[in-house]
Amino acid sequence: MKHAIDRDGTRLPIKVDTTSNGEYAPMPLSRTNCLGNELALSQATSHAKRQGVDRRSFLISGCGAASTLLAFNVANAAAGKTGGFYQISDDAAVDLQLAQAEVGGNEFIFDVQGHYVNPKGAWLQFVPEGARPYSGMEKASCELSEQPGDRSYLNCLSSDEFIKDVFLDSDTSIMVLSFVPSTHETEPVTIEDAHETRNIVDQLDGSKRLMIHGRVNPNQDGDLEAMDELAERWDICAFKTYTQFGPDGIGFFLNEDPGLAMIERARALGVRNICIHKGLPFGPRSIEHSRCDDVGIVAKMYPDMNFLIYHSGYDNSVTEQAFADGAGRMGIDSLIQSVLDNEVAPNSNVYAELGSTWRLLMRDPDNAAHSLGKLFRYIGEDNVLWGTDSIWYGSPQDQIQAFRTFQISEEFQERFGYPAITPELRRKVFGLNAARPYQISAEEISRFVAGDSLSQRKLAYQENPEPHFRTYGPRTRREFMNFLRLGG
Repeated sequence: MKHAIDRDGTRLPIKVDTTSNGEYAPMPLSRTNCLGNELALSQATSHAKRQGVDRRSFLISGCGAASTLLAFNVANAAAGKTGGFYQISDDAAVDLQLAQAEVGGNEFIFDVQGHYVNPKGAWLQFVPEGARPYSGMEKASCELSEQPGDRSYLNCLSSDEFIKDVFLDSDTSIMVLSFVPSTHETEPVTIEDAHETRNIVDQLDGSKRLMIHGRVNPNQDGDLEAMDELAERWDICAFKTYTQFGPDGIGFFLNEDPGLAMIERARALGVRNICIHKGLPFGPRSIEHSRCDDVGIVAKMYPDMNFLIYHSGYDNSVTEQAFADGAGRMGIDSLIQSVLDNEVAPNSNVYAELGSTWRLLMRDPDNAAHSLGKLFRYIGEDNVLWGTDSIWYGSPQDQIQAFRTFQISEEFQERFGYPAITPELRRKVFGLNAARPYQISAEEISRFVAGDSLSQRKLAYQENPEPHFRTYGPRTRREFMNFLRLGG
């Protein structure tokens, strides 16, 4: 079979690389990660020969994903990682039916954090002539990048590619379109852009597949007043804020003005969901605002409001360990400590979201086991939400397949009191948990997802799929600095 993309089959379907979402500097891969990727490609070559197909055809099959995850297991075990593993049968690497049963699924998947960029937006007026915003994108490979123009590579971050990556190349049912921290003038996607994309998706299938946030930074002039229009005109499902973003790089606390004013205004407008970036520090400046100390305070003050903590407070410079009460205020522990200190019960009004967090945890099964185990135990099995931060990481399908198969080891379950990740728990995380704060009936969603026109379009596409297995965010420090300077 001839393939238009990655004809030699050098890109793995499970993307463990250095890509960042632009909010943190790209992290080098460990030796274990590199060995896992090398072994996965070698195994793909052998398995493809055994099946009598080219390597690209093998990799885009369910066997390709299963084989890659199995290779990661081997590399992790060799490195002495005992906290977790990808629970896949060895035969799934060569048995397509078994592979599809193990890495595939029909869950209701509600991704509460997605992004894209308007490649022709007004934000480009603030980019110097000849400059290359999102410079790492020139290496991206999508059909839209072949269009005329010096910045045609930005089309790979557009709403068109977003729709393909999310709704055709992944099992995502519904996504919430979110925003990045920026001034009004430099927004790579405006509320008008988001609304237009939502309408496009609605027209594709006649149903509500895409929801949108309203971005508010209450310490920025005019944002508090703008909340009224966001709620009343644009049919937003939540407000999104960044407590470590603000004028001159200084953030704010939720339990002080203007944070309290934002919560009060959202409450008065009837918008009960406030999504808050916590963790993934932008840098040393204002880092105290990236911690979760203020979360438990406002959750207790406003029990009728939902506080959705994006990234779960995860700090990519911290190696997660078992939680010890009072031991520290870093990473996920800062979120757990805050809810405990303020007597906010698990499964109440504080939610932990996994965007970028799970993508980073996929590298290290011990880190993943501690992070997920703690969130399930202290935030609650009903309050961990699925998010991927895609389109920065390309299609979210690899994150879905990895989570479908990840299991906390019996050793860590017994030592630390973490739960096993059962099929029921996976279904909760994938979508059922988010249905509650976003007031969606999973049963109703499942009915139209199974039979709408977008589903039919996806079935036709899957007869000859062409996933690109690319990531789009910055991959090197140089790309990251350019991203911040010109595009972030």
